[in-house]
Amino acid sequence: MALTIKDDNFEAILAEGKPVVLDFWAPWCGPCKQIAPYVEELAELYKDKVNIGKCDVDENMDLPARYGVRNIPTILFIKNGEVVDKQVGATTKSALQAKIEALL
Repeated sequence: MALTIKDDNFEAILAEGKPVVLDFWAPWCGPCKQIAPYVEELAELYKDKVNIGKCDVDENMDLPARYGVRNIPTILFIKNGEVVDKQVGATTKSALQAKIEALL
């Protein structure tokens, strides 16, 4: 299951030292709903190696602003605290998985 990432818990998640996949989404967003099952499946598959989570942009303002998120879904791939890749818009599960593999 994907983590619930919020403005107030993100630093603790980063501090764990694992790569982070951060999905910015909203409940009303159609493309976000389209990729949500992929994010959940990949979170389960990589739970021991990568922290994969979702940040609701309607409830959290600081993280989207910090990373310049203008469109959703936006998925950031973070390694050693730095964004190393980004996916804007809906995509396939295999494309997300390839980006996760590149983090490892």
